[in-house]
Formats: sequence, C-alpha cells, structure tokens
Amino acid sequence: MMKVTFPLVVLAGVLVVLAMRFLKLRVWHAVVCVLFGFLLAATALAPDIRRALAAALSWLTGS
Repeated sequence: MMKVTFPLVVLAGVLVVLAMRFLKLRVWHAVVCVLFGFLLAATALAPDIRRALAAALSWLTGS
C-alpha cells in the first residue's frame, strides 16, 4: 500500500494554489476535481491508480 506523506500533500496543495493564481483555476473547479478524486477512489480502478502513482513516485525518487 502506498504511503502518502505530508510533503506530497503539501506539494499538491501548492500546485493547486499556483493553478488558481496563475492559470485562472476557479475555486469551484478545484472543488469538482477534489470530489472527482474522492469518487474515483471508491471505484475498482483505485488499486491500479495507486500502483501507477507508487511506481511513478518510486521512479522519480530513485527508490
């Protein structure tokens, strides 16, 4: 199981704030994306998405 660390959550939050500020992402867009993420996590695709994300993070960090 992938362990989501606090720095990863902070990085994602910073990316959302930057998108809102410089890419004109509106608050309701961010809310829709968060809701989509929660709903997607409840589907049968969630384990595959976790494995893909864990593999990508492993590759990026060199672990």
